[in-house]
Amino acid sequence: MIFETHAHYDDRQFDSDRDDLIRELLDGKICNIVNVGASIAGIKDSILLAEKYQQVYAAAGVHPSEIDELDEIAFAWLKEQLQRQKVVAVGEIGLDYYWEKDPQAQERQRYWFARQMDLARECALPVIIHSRDAAEDTMQVMKRIHAEEIPGVVHCYSYSPEMAKEFVKMGYYIGVGGVVTFKNAKKLKATVEEIPLERILLETDAPYMAPEPYRGKRNDSGKLAFVAEKIAMLKGISVEEVEEITRKNAETLFL
Repeated sequence: MIFETHAHYDDRQFDSDRDDLIRELLDGKICNIVNVGASIAGIKDSILLAEKYQQVYAAAGVHPSEIDELDEIAFAWLKEQLQRQKVVAVGEIGLDYYWEKDPQAQERQRYWFARQMDLARECALPVIIHSRDAAEDTMQVMKRIHAEEIPGVVHCYSYSPEMAKEFVKMGYYIGVGGVVTFKNAKKLKATVEEIPLERILLETDAPYMAPEPYRGKRNDSGKLAFVAEKIAMLKGISVEEVEEITRKNAETLFL
């Protein structure tokens, strides 16, 4: 069985078949799903999904590209949502300099990243970290707030194997999805080869980042089989071992 640690089934791309798809996945090889909020609306929808399906859990956090939604009132509301039984993580939170080049806006991202990390510590929840084109600043923020005290995962990992090892030293998991099947994903493949399987989580980022041979199409958790197969090949182990160990990793972090 596969534990899906990062999906967005609240996305409008699933409006036509959301319930049928989720039921089909949970009746198949997917044992659990963490649906990840990225905005205020996304948090609300993720919690509704988690309350509807026993095997679906919610993460509640505000993505760096959505931080204009955050003020002290919204932050207090977020803290309230983290008390809900089916909310298992704060996320996705972090830094995204790919879309945001303005230095002042990047500073605001760092501020709300740190605030949400501290909130996770206060609520004794793990974090799901989004970091794109912001490796150095992500690490600096994490070191400044002693992120080694807060469990979590670096989602959709895209940096070097050397930096992955630094995150692992801090106690973090590395989220691996469909990108590992891409021909040009040399850094991610090297990362998978060099870090312990006990520090890897399987994720889709559905509806995004579909693996080969579905690249460019809508992604869903059923396609995690292709990710597990690629990791097994890179590690020289069985697919069953990949599925079992990554499932146990996810259960340790989230449940």
